[in-house]
Amino acid sequence: MKVAVVILTWNGVDMLRKFLPTVLSCSKGEGIEVIVADNASSDDTIPVMQKEFSTVRVISLDKNYGFAEGYNRALAQIDAEYAVLLNSDVDVTPNWLQPLLSYMDAHPEVAACQPKLRSWRNKKSFEYAGAAGGFIDRYGYPFCRGRVFGTVEEDLGQYDSICSIFWATGAALFIRLNDYRQVGGLDSRFFAHMEEIDLCWRLRSRNRGIVCIPESVVYHVGAATLKESPRKTFLNFRNNLLMLYKNLPENDLKPVMFVRCLLDYVAAFRFLLRFDFGHFSAVLKARREFQKLKIHFQSDRDENMRTTVLKCIPERSTHFLIWEYYMKGKKTYQYLKNNR
Repeated sequence: MKVAVVILTWNGVDMLRKFLPTVLSCSKGEGIEVIVADNASSDDTIPVMQKEFSTVRVISLDKNYGFAEGYNRALAQIDAEYAVLLNSDVDVTPNWLQPLLSYMDAHPEVAACQPKLRSWRNKKSFEYAGAAGGFIDRYGYPFCRGRVFGTVEEDLGQYDSICSIFWATGAALFIRLNDYRQVGGLDSRFFAHMEEIDLCWRLRSRNRGIVCIPESVVYHVGAATLKESPRKTFLNFRNNLLMLYKNLPENDLKPVMFVRCLLDYVAAFRFLLRFDFGHFSAVLKARREFQKLKIHFQSDRDENMRTTVLKCIPERSTHFLIWEYYMKGKKTYQYLKNNR
C-alpha cells in the first residue's frame, strides 16, 4: 500500500456520516486506502460502518486509548509507505492527496507534511489547529501561519507558498511510516493535545523536514471534542511542559522552564481574576502533574539529546510570543516573520 488515510474516531458516528463519504470519493487512486480506527466507541459507530460503509476497513480497538496511543495501535496494524492521520471532522477537497504525495515522493529528506487548513464554519478563514503550518516560540507557545493565539486570519493567499515548518497539524498529518516508527510515534502518555508537536520536534531535531503544502486544502470543523474545557486546559499546559522537558536543548532547559513557571502562574491568576475557578485549578494541577511525571520522562530526554542532529532548529522562533502579541499588539505570523 502506498498511502493509508487513517481516521481515528471515538463516539463520532455523526462526523463519519457527514465527512467520510467525501474522504472516500476524493481519496481514490492506486495504492490508496481509507481506514477507520475506532477507539471502542459506545455509540453506533461500528454498526453504521458495517451497514453504510461496508467496504471500508475498520480497526476496532478494545478501549479508548486517546489520540496518541489510538493512532500508535492503529498504525501498527498498517503496512504502507505513508499514513495520513486525518481527524473525523475534516472535509477534504478533490485531489487533496496528490500535492502531498508528489512532494513527499520528490523530497526524501522530508518526514511529514500537512495541507492548508481552512475553517469549515467560515470557509474564507484559516482554521485554528494548523492553518498554514505550525511553529513555536522560545517558551513553547505554538502559533501558525494564519493563526497567532486567538487571532485567526482570513485566507487571502498570503501563505500559499510551500514552507518549512516546526510542526504539522495532527488534524491532517501526512507522514512516512518509517519515520513515525523510528522516533517512537506519538507519545501515548500525552493522551491528547501537543502530541503532534512533540512528534515533529523529535523529527526536526533529527534533521528530518516538516513542510506545509498549501496547494492541498482541507476544511476542519475543530473543537469537536473537549472544546474549551478545564480538561483541555489541563492537558495543554501539562503536555506542553512535558514536551519542553523532553526536547529543549540543554542550554535552554533551565532558563526556559523558569520563565514558563512564572508565565503559567500568571495565566492561572488571570483565570482566577475572571472567577474561572475550573481553568485556574486546571493550570495548577498541570504544574503539579508535570513535577510528578518529570522523572518518568528523563530517559526520553536522554534519548532525544543523544540522537539530536540539528541543535538549532530554524523553525523554532526566538520571539517571546506573549510579549509580541499582548504588549506590542503584533498578532499575525507575517509580522513575526519580518521581525526575527
